[in-house]
Amino acid sequence: MTERVYNFNPGPSTLPYTALEEASQDILNYKGLGMGIMEVSHRSKEFMAVVEEAEADLRELLSIPQDYAVLFLQGGASMQFAMAPMNLIMPDKKGAYLNTGTWSKKAIKEAEIVARVQVAYSSEGSGFDHVPDDNDYEVDDDAEYLYFVSNNTIYGTQFHSFPDKDKMLISDMSSDILSRPIDIRRFGLIFAGAQKNMGPAGVTIVIIRKDLLDNAPPTLPTFFRYKTHAEKGSMFNTPPCFAIYCVGRVLKWIRQNGGVEAMERRNREKAGILYNILYKSGFYRPHARQSSRSFMNVTFNLPTSELEAMFIAEAAQNGLVGLKGHRSIGGIRASIYNAFPVEGVKRLVEFMAEFEKKYG
Repeated sequence: MTERVYNFNPGPSTLPYTALEEASQDILNYKGLGMGIMEVSHRSKEFMAVVEEAEADLRELLSIPQDYAVLFLQGGASMQFAMAPMNLIMPDKKGAYLNTGTWSKKAIKEAEIVARVQVAYSSEGSGFDHVPDDNDYEVDDDAEYLYFVSNNTIYGTQFHSFPDKDKMLISDMSSDILSRPIDIRRFGLIFAGAQKNMGPAGVTIVIIRKDLLDNAPPTLPTFFRYKTHAEKGSMFNTPPCFAIYCVGRVLKWIRQNGGVEAMERRNREKAGILYNILYKSGFYRPHARQSSRSFMNVTFNLPTSELEAMFIAEAAQNGLVGLKGHRSIGGIRASIYNAFPVEGVKRLVEFMAEFEKKYG
């Protein structure tokens, strides 16, 4: 068996090894049924128990109140870029957006197709190297909600405190959900593609306040209504069964390892180790401003693109994979989500010191 590498990929990303071990067994024979979890009917009591348990664990970990629905949907976060405004913006209202990176730009583009949009703030002019403070922008009175991406994977920036503008918040938390405690009551809707910090690709989690389920216009097709999926317990159509099962295994792992509070402590420790070398070195240049730096995705550049290519290749030879930055900005990106071990960050820092000594 090939030794496991340290996987810095931004998504799909590293998963807890114990969750992978359990899944490898259940793929072949789930709970003695004589068939694997991917073969179990989504209408069976066995699979319904999988969904109910995953929802219960997610509610416990994030302290989700009962007046919020939890949905397991398909289509990725990209479908939510359109689904959220289609369901939530009333005819006389608009959506306010904070443009802090590629994924917020895509969300704005989709929202503009179906509704009026205010771009209340944009950091594009500075290369998306920061997120705004509350005093950096104003939100129009007729905005239904304020939308933001809590963590920007490509640019390595993160909201360390959430916006406070007396507006309902909507957030794409695909890359940092479950990495820290959050006050759900501040949000009307949270969504997250699972493949970065919660499970494999294929399922998107939506947490929505139940009173918002009736906001959709009568012209909206059935499948695109949040209420449809809430009323059917995410079983309106065949859900992404295996992905939901895997999310459940990851949630168990988080519970067994101290919950989101413990995840936050570990994530801060990992990021601190890596940022320590970045801010001490003149060889490595962090992309994000220090006040906005992400604890999930650490982005930086070397003096030349040639050195960056050498860094990525030599790192891979040392069992450190997935470090190539996004094609839009290049450089290096180390994604250190919940399941990524502290030991992997320490190994990367050792490699960085050796690389700088050799080529700096």
